Amino acid sequence: MINVLKEDISYAEKILLNENCKFDPERIDFINNYTTLDLQAVPGSGKTTALLAKLLILEKRMPLENGSGVLVISHTNAAVDEINAKIKKYAPKLFRYPNFVGTIQSFIDVFLAIPYYANRFKTMPLRIDNEIYDERIRQCLNHLWNYGFGINAEMMRKILYYKNVNESLFYQYRFQVENNDILLTKVLNGAKLEIVKPRGNTRFENYRDYSPEDKASLYNWFFNFKLNILEHKQILHFDDAYFLANLYIKEYPDIVKLLQKRFHYVYVDEMQDMDTHQHDILEKIFYNGGTSFSIFQRIGDINQAIYNGNSIHIEDIWSHRQNTLHLEGSHRINNQLAPIVEKYGLSNVHIEGRKRNDDGSEIVIKPHIFVFDDATKQTVIPQFAEIIRAFQAEGKIPENPENKFMAVAWRKNHTEDGKLGLSDYWSEFTETGSKSKIDYEVLKDYIFFFNREDKTLKSISDQIINAFLKILRLENILDDNQKTFSKNTLFKRLKDCNFILYEELKQNIYNWSISCINNKLEYVYQLIKAYIPAFLAMFGKTICDSSNFIEGESDNVNVASIKTFECTNIYKKDGIDIQVGTIHSAKGQTHTATLYLETFYERGYGNYESERLRNQFLGECLPETLGRITNCVDKIKQSAKMVYVGFSRPTHLLCFAIHKNRFDLVLSDIDRKLWEIKELF
Repeated sequence: MINVLKEDISYAEKILLNENCKFDPERIDFINNYTTLDLQAVPGSGKTTALLAKLLILEKRMPLENGSGVLVISHTNAAVDEINAKIKKYAPKLFRYPNFVGTIQSFIDVFLAIPYYANRFKTMPLRIDNEIYDERIRQCLNHLWNYGFGINAEMMRKILYYKNVNESLFYQYRFQVENNDILLTKVLNGAKLEIVKPRGNTRFENYRDYSPEDKASLYNWFFNFKLNILEHKQILHFDDAYFLANLYIKEYPDIVKLLQKRFHYVYVDEMQDMDTHQHDILEKIFYNGGTSFSIFQRIGDINQAIYNGNSIHIEDIWSHRQNTLHLEGSHRINNQLAPIVEKYGLSNVHIEGRKRNDDGSEIVIKPHIFVFDDATKQTVIPQFAEIIRAFQAEGKIPENPENKFMAVAWRKNHTEDGKLGLSDYWSEFTETGSKSKIDYEVLKDYIFFFNREDKTLKSISDQIINAFLKILRLENILDDNQKTFSKNTLFKRLKDCNFILYEELKQNIYNWSISCINNKLEYVYQLIKAYIPAFLAMFGKTICDSSNFIEGESDNVNVASIKTFECTNIYKKDGIDIQVGTIHSAKGQTHTATLYLETFYERGYGNYESERLRNQFLGECLPETLGRITNCVDKIKQSAKMVYVGFSRPTHLLCFAIHKNRFDLVLSDIDRKLWEIKELF
């Protein structure tokens, strides 16, 4: 057991907190506790900082008894990067064997999926990546006759019919371990895949389903097709890693004890973002019905669980330990907003608003409700900017270059007339924004959709290199080990084989990147297209299977109309920059002021947040009996979590936008001592 001393706490405070700041008793209780527990923490409570303090103290005591290590898991690479940035230089041993700091996906890949795959198939997987997996499926679907697996021509025609009518199935279905069987499921964590003849354009009276024998044959074909991708193409979807991990545990149950002995202390941050399969495998390994050797601590806020994408909610799978600590003091939320935010918590939550002005005085800005009509909905964001400027003039909102102002909404857009999405408030909103991703379907997208917030050439140069790597994959050009090329193996091959061409490619990438930064995107596209034949000639190949990728047009946007992305999702006026985005994109952020834009989400028990959560706006907590409501409970839960996350972002000013018709119908009795009402019409 770790015995934490006062000097340990002081050491962590000096590294993690501002000068003269101390950990409060809530956080010290958690830092001192080295038993299996849950930590439920309100927004802005500093839970990750408290975890970092615990890790700093643990690192001072390394090596640990019996050579065991510490496992730190978070949900995203960004969260892991934050841990690295804040404490790696102070705690270098934490980031070396036998410890591991990474995402849940990287943990599963490294310790379970890849070892099992290597043992089972006597080789290593080439890639574990969703986009590359979909790319390989797409390639196979273009040559389906090569994947007969012993079926006759009539059955292959049925497979082709499935492709023509329901192609998405080929990308979505998964392997799943259930008892002693390996099943196919429609989606991850979904129901068993049932083979039913797609109806297509067949009239109802003419429709005939497949026979039981045909269904069995088709099911076997889908099984073999996915197994072929897994084993012979050596490409795994991220979901496949969890399937292999569960197979590993099923076939070699001793791996559970080995992992427990390897990692004596296990910390999972942002536990509320875990999906069912992630939660279950962590429980299976590190809790094991309460018999584990590991000290397993789960840290998060169940009320902020908005990332779970399937029908099972985290509150239904994350059962609190008997030993649960709470952090109720928020250093983000002020005392005026705390009693409003806590009304939307799915689990009964008390928030103590501790945020103050820099001089220690109370923040005394009432939250605002903007009431608009059809003619004034696009004035909401400009009005938000004016309110911010007015409070800055009064000295109630600090004028600080680090201020972040954001307008957020649940739904991006709607095609139904009269239904509001984010784009109805801000017509220039683009889903592409400034973010880049690893894989695109056409070359042009690699060039046009790079991260323009990156002030270096790295983002665009990486995009260009990724485009060349995709061309090599499409042309099935492999490295010396018969694996797909990575950036490192590509440049090593070129450097070893032809140094002049290697230097030429590097110089070209630099020049193309500079031109992209200067917005000469079409010009760069044409230059790269002209260079590709010479690039493929280095490998003795010509353009063949990559032709559609090289010449294809983007399905996402009209490339000719692309604007500079850094301006697209930001409203700017009089020195006030307001970022416009979804609630998901704002999760984890702290804003000085936040505008929540109400949007339409499905028909049923109310269409908008104010309709579903009327009583909470009027000051009531969500009822503990909510789970007994059957028809509307999911929509209420989803709405409550969205509002809870959105309302808990700001330190100073919260604004909520609602149409006049709904305000008059559901919120006309709202407490005006707590809310400032501003009509925009």
